[in-house]
Amino acid sequence: MPTTETIKQERMHIRLDTLSKQKLEKAASYSHKKLSEFVLSQSLAAAETIITKHKQLTLSNNDWDLFLTALENPPAKNTKLNDAIALHEKAVGC
Repeated sequence: MPTTETIKQERMHIRLDTLSKQKLEKAASYSHKKLSEFVLSQSLAAAETIITKHKQLTLSNNDWDLFLTALENPPAKNTKLNDAIALHEKAVGC
């Protein structure tokens, strides 16, 4: 039985110029895929890369040390921190 993930119910329409379509068709052919399969797979791969990039946080050695210090010795709560916590809870529905 197909899962919700495998049932294709959504549709997207895009307009593009002839040269762009020909280029995509050629790449799809080289990949042994139909045009729609090729565009979807490449779009999803690009989307995953972008999402992953925005989820990651890279710190310099100095910033990492500051971060660890803050974890080990957290500052006392103040009004701004309490406001930020309340805003976060409102945004995520906690």
